[in-house]
Amino acid sequence: MPPDAARRSDRSRRAILVAALELVEALGYSRLTIEAVAARAGVGKQTIYRWWSSKGPLLFEAFVELGPVERDPRPSGDLATDLRLELRATVEELNERRFDQVCRVLVHEARTDLLTLLLTPRRVRLEERLRAGQRAGEVRLDVDVAAAADLLLGPVHQRWLLRTAPLSGEHADAVVDLVLRALRG
Repeated sequence: MPPDAARRSDRSRRAILVAALELVEALGYSRLTIEAVAARAGVGKQTIYRWWSSKGPLLFEAFVELGPVERDPRPSGDLATDLRLELRATVEELNERRFDQVCRVLVHEARTDLLTLLLTPRRVRLEERLRAGQRAGEVRLDVDVAAAADLLLGPVHQRWLLRTAPLSGEHADAVVDLVLRALRG
């Protein structure tokens, strides 16, 4: 019986995605080449170019499929605790070398997809938790939830993107404390 071509293609595709993430983590984006990915995955570079036009789209797909471990903390019932957990999870994710190496490039190459597939889900969870906080009386009803999410995520993303200061859980906690004072006022 001949080998199943579809299965072999899926196996090659996955090997390519894994190789791309491993190499970008080890080498960084600027030193990553399609040739190196092909060699590590055990495929010809023409196989990679058949599916991806360049290393940017390849890394984006690899990251979306195999990228950071999704941390979705369960609500504790306490708004401050939940917001701290969510921002700390954001900080941990942004501090992962794999996330950092890939996303800095993807911010420029695939801004819309990056926002839609990776950053927006966390923002949606924050907005949902803030709305629940409004229903529970922990957040004023007149608070613009989208603006509050901007206030929470903006400082974290700024530190990550611009490297203006160390990105840490303590920073995330300080942001939550400051923003909650305004939301509860």
